[in-house]
Amino acid sequence: MTRPDLLTGSDAGEFLRAALAGAGADLLSWRTRQVEHQPGRGATAAYQARVRWPDGRTTEERFAACTRTPPEGTLLLDDGDTRLAVWRFPHDPYLPGLRAAYDPEAVAAALADLGLGGGPVRLTVRAYRPRRRAVLEAVNDRGRVFVKVVRPARVAALHERHRLLAAAGVPAPQSLGFTPDGLLVLAALPGRTLREVLRGRNAPLPDGEQVLDLLDRLPADLTRQPRRASWSDRAGHYATVVGAALPTETERCAALAEAIGNEAGTGPVVPVHGDFYESQLHVLHGRISGLLDVDTAGPGDRLDDLACLLGHLSVLAQIDQARSGAINRLGARYLTSFARRVDAADLRYRVAAVVLSLATGPYRVQEPGWPATTRRRLDLAERWLASARAVGSGAVRGG
Repeated sequence: MTRPDLLTGSDAGEFLRAALAGAGADLLSWRTRQVEHQPGRGATAAYQARVRWPDGRTTEERFAACTRTPPEGTLLLDDGDTRLAVWRFPHDPYLPGLRAAYDPEAVAAALADLGLGGGPVRLTVRAYRPRRRAVLEAVNDRGRVFVKVVRPARVAALHERHRLLAAAGVPAPQSLGFTPDGLLVLAALPGRTLREVLRGRNAPLPDGEQVLDLLDRLPADLTRQPRRASWSDRAGHYATVVGAALPTETERCAALAEAIGNEAGTGPVVPVHGDFYESQLHVLHGRISGLLDVDTAGPGDRLDDLACLLGHLSVLAQIDQARSGAINRLGARYLTSFARRVDAADLRYRVAAVVLSLATGPYRVQEPGWPATTRRRLDLAERWLASARAVGSGAVRGG
C-alpha cells in the first residue's frame, strides 16, 4: 500500500504511537517534516515528535517510516493491510553509521584516529534524508569538520571522488578519511553559500563565467562513472510524482513532461556535478570558494548543471519575495552567459524540466498550503517552456 497520503494522514500518528508502545512511551504531538513518494516503488517519511517516556522525561525526537522492505532488525508494523518499517533517529537501518555519527564520544574517537583529535566534540545535525544520507557538523578544539553519513557500500568511492576533484583543482571539501560503516569526514569550506549571500544586500556575486570555469574544471575521469539521466529524461517521473500528490494537476504535468521530452535537445556527454544549485556553491568576496555535495558527480549533459542552477534560482525568487528582484537579475545574467556556450532554447527546455522536478518539493516537505505552491511552480515551468519555444522558433533572439 503506497498511496501518497499513507505516511502523512492521521494513520501516521497511530503507527508512531504503536512504535512507542513497546517502550512504554506516549506520543504527545507529531508533525510530518518530509515525505518522498516514488509511485510504484514505495514511500518514505520523516517526523518530528514530542514524546513522554516512562520515567517522566519529555523529549523532542525524529522518527522515520517507509513502505519498502527494510534490512533485518527493523521494527515492522503490519495490520494485515499495511506493512511499515519505523525507526527513531539515529537508528536508521539503511545508514548504520548514523548512530556513531550522532554520538559525541564515538565521533571524538573517530577524529582522533584520523589525527584530528582535540577534546570533546559538539555535534549539530545539518541534514537528514531517511534511508539516504545525513550530515552532522562536528566542532572540537582543533576546529570544525562535517561528518557525512552514507550507505557503507558507497563511502569508499565517495572518498575517492573528493580526492579526485581536489587533485583537479575543484574546490570540493577535502576528504579527511572515512570509516567502513559509512562515515566520511570532510573539511569545512570557506565563505557562505550563494543562497546565503543572496540574502544580503550589495554583496559581490560570482558571474556566469566563473560558474562555467568551475564546471570546466570537473575532471574527465568522472565520465567513467555510470551516466546520469538528464532532467528532461526524468520529466515524466516527476510529472507522475506531482500528479500522485495532486491528482487535479495530473494532465497538466503529463503535458509538460511530454512537451519537454519531445522538443528538448541534448548536448555532448561531459563531466557534470549532477545537482548543481545555489546552496551547493560557496562564495567568498564575490568568488566561488567551494562546491558541495559531489555525490552525484559523473558523466552527463552540461545543459543539466546550468539548467539546475537557473531553475533553482527562479524557484528561489518565488520563495523569497523580498529578494526576488536581485535573484531574478542574477538568474538573467547567468542565462545570458550560459546561452553563449549552449543552445539557448535547449537550455530553457531543461530549466522547465528542473522546475517541474522542484514542483514536488512543497509536498515533500509538507509545506502549509503546498497545493497552491505546487501550482505556482507548474506555472513557472510552463513559462520556461513557452520561452524555450519562442527562442527555438526565432521569436526571441540571443540568450
